[in-house]
Amino acid sequence: MTPQLTFLGAAGTVTGSKFLLESNGARVLLECGLFQGAKSLQERNWTPPVQASTLQAVLLSHAHIDHSGYLPRLVRDGFDGPIFCSPATADLIGIMLPDAARLSEEEAEFRNRTGATRHQPALPLFTEADATRALGLVRRVAFGDAFTPAPGVTARLSMSGHILGASVVQVTTAGRRLVYSGDLGRYGVAVMRDPDPVSEADTLVIESTYGNRLHPSDDGRPILVEAVQRAVSRRGILLVPAFAVGRTQELLFLIAELETAGQIPRLDVYLDSPMAAAANAIYTRYPDEQDPRAAGRVPSRFHLAPTPGDSKRLNELDGPAIILAGSGMATGGRVLHHLRRRLGDERTTVLLAGYQAAGTRGRLLRDGATTLRIFGEEIPVRAKILATDALSAHADQREILRWLRQLARPPQATWAVHGEPDAAAALRDAIARDLGWRVAVAADGQRVAV
Repeated sequence: MTPQLTFLGAAGTVTGSKFLLESNGARVLLECGLFQGAKSLQERNWTPPVQASTLQAVLLSHAHIDHSGYLPRLVRDGFDGPIFCSPATADLIGIMLPDAARLSEEEAEFRNRTGATRHQPALPLFTEADATRALGLVRRVAFGDAFTPAPGVTARLSMSGHILGASVVQVTTAGRRLVYSGDLGRYGVAVMRDPDPVSEADTLVIESTYGNRLHPSDDGRPILVEAVQRAVSRRGILLVPAFAVGRTQELLFLIAELETAGQIPRLDVYLDSPMAAAANAIYTRYPDEQDPRAAGRVPSRFHLAPTPGDSKRLNELDGPAIILAGSGMATGGRVLHHLRRRLGDERTTVLLAGYQAAGTRGRLLRDGATTLRIFGEEIPVRAKILATDALSAHADQREILRWLRQLARPPQATWAVHGEPDAAAALRDAIARDLGWRVAVAADGQRVAV
């Protein structure tokens, strides 16, 4: 029987990555991501995409929640097989999955306490106990080592350069080679190494987050300088919603570099994210995956805000100063409290330093919203909103094509996933035009031959 691949998420959207591989009785899930963003997407998390107990294994490309965050629910629904990923990914999900579970439990508690629920009682999608059980199934695999996730299936991980531990997943079964890019990193950026090349694929599944655009030619320093200078001139706060894993480490490195070069003054920099602080420590364990200058580098006047009390005290902070807080798309976490406190102050500068998915508060701010709903309250937006894609950890169209050109021969089929419709379609057209390959945009629920 020809192996089959079913797109159960990240098809027509950039979130909820899940791809089911079936081959001669083997059933392996590539990725196990949580849907984020628009309410219609989040509601999909409550519908099982596959019968969990029928899966032999899960292969994980990296730790971001839209690729790993559904694992506790999968385990809650009956999955008990191995979860294969790189060692750094294992370390990162060790902090990220319990955090996601706590947020789910806290949201359910809040809804029950306030009556803001259609269900009696409101339940968490999964619990911290579910996350702990999922982490007990994790199996660490070094880059380049072959492993067997299910009978008749062999696999190998190579470095994708997106964040620490991020992998390109290569699977061979029934004489066919499937390559899934995961989230593909960039070339020549701060912190992470370039993505490793892949030589062959019969079927290629390629992400398309930035498939319809090119990143600015700079590395994000000019807009970071602009944002800091504005905060200094207005004696205000520079607030950066920052992904705890990847973006925070890059921002801290760049701020330190700009200080050393004398391009910005040495300001107090507060990291208000316990998860990001834990991720910083994990990054220092894997110097070989990073630019050697970057590991553990932080600004000279660097402060942590580990407790809720420490976070609340930042409300009284006078500028100029810099606050980095999660989450990167302002979907939750401590940054919401800072936005609620600071958005109405015209002295505040907000820097959106990464991809902002449709339906998120970050996307609304980037698109020019004049008010933002936070904790049931409409907050006026008087702060200056700056945004850049220069700090993105995703390859743009040119970088994706550069990586694809390293294959020794065209794949028999290429599928664009993990992109909004315009981005996926643009990447499809660019691959067909520039490389002459057979390529299509994957549809949600579509089942294809490998």
